Amino acid sequence: MIKDDAYFMRLALKEAKKAYEKDDVPIGAVVVKDGVVIARAHNQKEARNSAVRHAEILAMDKAARKTGNWWLEGCVLYVTLEPCAMCAGAAVNARIDKVVYGAKNDRFGFMGSIADLSRDYNLNHKVSAVSGVLGEECAALLTAFFREKRAGKLKY
Repeated sequence: MIKDDAYFMRLALKEAKKAYEKDDVPIGAVVVKDGVVIARAHNQKEARNSAVRHAEILAMDKAARKTGNWWLEGCVLYVTLEPCAMCAGAAVNARIDKVVYGAKNDRFGFMGSIADLSRDYNLNHKVSAVSGVLGEECAALLTAFFREKRAGKLKY
């Protein structure tokens, strides 16, 4: 089996679906080092009543614990939605090599949509960013979730 960006994004989508099932915004993330998944997570903002329990933050935290180092050089972060300012900043701070995301985030995205922390030349580390990997599938999951919210089918 070829492990390319789409392969790892499908794993992130599996995580996002776990959040959906738990009535949380369906965003999933995985951290990969040397072609191996070392961490995976999904949003837990509603479950934990916390604004910082984003999939990316949780995945990077797990990866740091697994590697024994918060510097995640050599790692790639796959996430189903373009990271917000907090998550983009955390990826830069953790020295993530590359962030691959699915759907663009026109309201909160900080890796190309509103601003681009991955390429901010005032920061000490640059993160390569790739957008649109399985973007339609990632966006469709979010659209379905919020459609159900508006219809009152989910409690959130």
